[in-house]
Amino acid sequence: MADPVRIPDAKVALSTASVYPESTATAFEMAARLGYDGVEVMVWTDPVSQDIEALRRLSDYHGIPILAVHAPCLLITQRVWSTDPWVKLQRARAAAEKLGAGTVVVHPPFRWQRQYARDFVTGIWRMANETDVRFAVENMYPWRYRDREMLAYAPDWDVTQDDYRHFTIDLSHAATARTDALDMLDRMGDRLGHVHLADGRGSAKDEHLVPGRGTQPCAEVLERLALTGFDGHVVIEVNTRRAMSGAEREADLAEALAFTRLHMASALKVPRR
Repeated sequence: MADPVRIPDAKVALSTASVYPESTATAFEMAARLGYDGVEVMVWTDPVSQDIEALRRLSDYHGIPILAVHAPCLLITQRVWSTDPWVKLQRARAAAEKLGAGTVVVHPPFRWQRQYARDFVTGIWRMANETDVRFAVENMYPWRYRDREMLAYAPDWDVTQDDYRHFTIDLSHAATARTDALDMLDRMGDRLGHVHLADGRGSAKDEHLVPGRGTQPCAEVLERLALTGFDGHVVIEVNTRRAMSGAEREADLAEALAFTRLHMASALKVPRR
């Protein structure tokens, strides 16, 4: 008789960004149909992503919980939920609390957001102390063009250089930064609270490939999470913009989920009675 396989408790969620340019509502539908454990809502220009009641209705209708809220930190979301970055984080925290999400994902500031960057580390600690929601700060990467490199984030794109209570590791960002994801995982240690799973090949462009299609140690990271009893969420955040049809996009997201579940399954033997 084969030894049983132990499955860790970490839930596998679908980022609503993974269905772009389709809508937030489409992400809930796909997550439910494919068997994801929940969704991470990327708050962006889609009005539904900004509307707590609309998100609650989608969650209830599809029976799919909202596990995380990604604060609007992108260039294209500079005017979403205010132009004040602290107000954005306050609204993200309120949304997470009202929707039952355990994590707010946040990027480090852009370097030109000088006051925000100067106060960011202490401000994140202050906000983290005011809620049970995790503020998980995400690793980013230098911006590159040909042989030039621009350090676009402050205090640092490598968030392990600063003191945060919780981190998000993004493997596509690690690929773009050309840094060792497993070393970064070690530096994060027990402060790792959240995972964005996607692949990359080390291009200057942030690729967000389906896991297994690049050079990142996606399988090794998942296996390590299983072995260490990781209690956060693993979120599939891939780019499906080149999908030629809804069926092709769905196939990519099904493949990503299957890859994740396969490698999250630990081969540890469960003692028999």
